[in-house]
Parts: sequence; C-alpha cells; structure tokens
Amino acid sequence: MNDTSTTPEAGAAGTVRPTLAAVARLAGVSNSTASLAFSGTGPVSDATRERVLSAAKELNYAGPDPRARSLRRGRSGIVGVVMEERVGDAFRDPIKIALLDGISDEIAAIDAGLLILTDAGEAAQRIEDAPMDAVVLIGCSPRLDESVAMLRQRGIPLVAIEGDPADDVLTIAQDNREATRVAAQHLADLGHTDVAVVTLSLTRDRARGPLTDERLAAGSSNTTLERLSGVRDVFPDAGGYVTRGSFVEEGRIAGHALLDDPAGRPTAIIAQSDLLAAGVIRAAEEVGLAVPADLSVVGFDGVRVDGLWPYDLTTLVQPAIDKGRAAGAAIVEMLEGGVAHPATFTSVFHLGNTTAAPRAH
Repeated sequence: MNDTSTTPEAGAAGTVRPTLAAVARLAGVSNSTASLAFSGTGPVSDATRERVLSAAKELNYAGPDPRARSLRRGRSGIVGVVMEERVGDAFRDPIKIALLDGISDEIAAIDAGLLILTDAGEAAQRIEDAPMDAVVLIGCSPRLDESVAMLRQRGIPLVAIEGDPADDVLTIAQDNREATRVAAQHLADLGHTDVAVVTLSLTRDRARGPLTDERLAAGSSNTTLERLSGVRDVFPDAGGYVTRGSFVEEGRIAGHALLDDPAGRPTAIIAQSDLLAAGVIRAAEEVGLAVPADLSVVGFDGVRVDGLWPYDLTTLVQPAIDKGRAAGAAIVEMLEGGVAHPATFTSVFHLGNTTAAPRAH
C-alpha cells in the first residue's frame, strides 16, 4: 500500500498534484523545513532552500495548496473592497486606483489579496456571502446599512474610506467640506460672486441634471454633499449641475449646461474632481471663453489629467494613496488582534493658472 503522505495526490479532475512531502523527501529534508523554504521564513540556509526549490521544479510542484493554507490560518486571504459604482467606472478614476494601490501595499504584509465588489445587480449579493477576512467600504452611502449589518453578523472587520457608514465603523475621513470652503474663499477673495458647482453623482441612479432642491434632498453621497456644503459656506446660493461621476466628458456636458447661455453664465466654476474640471475647461473653450480671463475653474484631487496643458489647474490635492494605506493598515491591525484607530486626512490648496479676478463688465 502506498504512503499517501509522500506521494502525489489526485485532483478533482483526475490530475495528479505533487505534495510538499514528496518534495521534502526528494530534497532530503523534513516537511517543516520544506515548508519554511517555500514561505521564505525561519532558519533555512540558502543551500537548503535551493535544494528544496530544485526538487519542487523537478516534481513540477508549484507551492502549498492555498486552500489548505487558508484552512490552517482560519482565513481566506481576501480583503473585500466595496464601491457603489461599476468596476469599469471606478478603474477610470485615478483616485479610486490610488486608493486601491494604497490598500494593496498594506495588506501585502499579511499575504492578502483584493476582491472588488460593487453594490449593483448580482454583485450586491456577493457582499453578504463572499469569502472575505475584512472589508473596506469606499465612499459608500447609508443605503448599504443592511449589508454592513450582515457583515457585522459574520464578524468581519470593516473600515470605511469617506462615505457615511454606521457609527461603529472605523472611518478614514477626508476634510471635504473645509477643503472646498478654502477653494470657494479663494474665489471670493478674487472678487467672484457668481459661482456654480459641478458635482459628482448625488444618488444611486447616478442621474445628471441641474442641481435642484429636490435632487439635493434625495442625495445620498456623503462626499458630494460635503464638498457642496463647503462651497455654500461661502456662496450660500450657489447653483450648479449634477454629473454621473468623475469623467472628463461629464464635466464637458455640465460645462455646456452652465455656459451655453451667455445671460446666465457664472464667472467661476468649482468642480468636485479634476477630471470634471478638465471637462468644464473644454466646454469653455468650445463656447469661446478664455480660462481664467472669462471663467475661473477649480478642481479637486490633484491628479494628472491628460490633455490639460497649458493649464495648471487650481485644485485641492488630496493624499489618496495615504488614505488607502491607512485603511489597509487598519485592516491588518484588526486581523492581527490589535486596535485600529480612525484618521482624517487634509487636502492642500494648489494655486494654478486657472483662476483670476472676474473680468470687469
């Protein structure tokens, strides 16, 4: 009878998977030494590690079965990231990419990977049943409360980046209101009184259109509402246009809506992202307006926007990667049994060449 501890095992499809024990026997070491050689930890000499890796190559052994490793650790090795927009839209947003980079940098310390989830269609169900060790919520609104409660019941650690999570969810915050107030005050100091806002999406359906009281009352995006409040702290009657998200074309559509009629044009526009600001500038050029002589434009984010030259956008620079790292570090701390703490990040005002005093009439 064969010794199953040292011979390859049969896979579900009849394939044969070489075992770590077989590698150890060929290399002439113990199973534990072979395991340490693969993990890169412990007192294993370079010569022994090379012997184990050579044996593995000879047997076509790719490494320990991740399913067995997960069972031993009691973890899936997966950190879920929940976003409200579609994944394709999120990956067009440089801020979302920076946040994901930051999270990934930190959770690498516990050999974990990311699972991207959205609150749309069948993907919403995955929030409640996906195998995850922890979850990061990015900019999620209160309508996710039911899913958050379900994750709490599963005992899954939660961290939110901005958004408006439940009170007991650790949050990595951004000074959205105060940062935008600084930008609005800059325009006021230049002499502007007629200022409009181009906002990020306000509601789940991501509908675009004029910024009305009805749309505002139905708004569920905390980031959008906070940045709008910052403008209205300085310009209480500021109107504007709601977009479907942070895209240049959305900014262009909003720009035309606000600028096409000469009788109702503002002298300055505060866009809630740099991509939206770039679209506004494009729309201004298309209707024959000079920036900043005829129209001042302010963005938010501090990201590089292709095609924006020769403009150096006046904007608020937010530390997106650092925010992602803070969320990832909090997750690691929780999973390692420590106590994680909330954090609030501050944006830095950058004065570019897209704002100036309004042209005298």
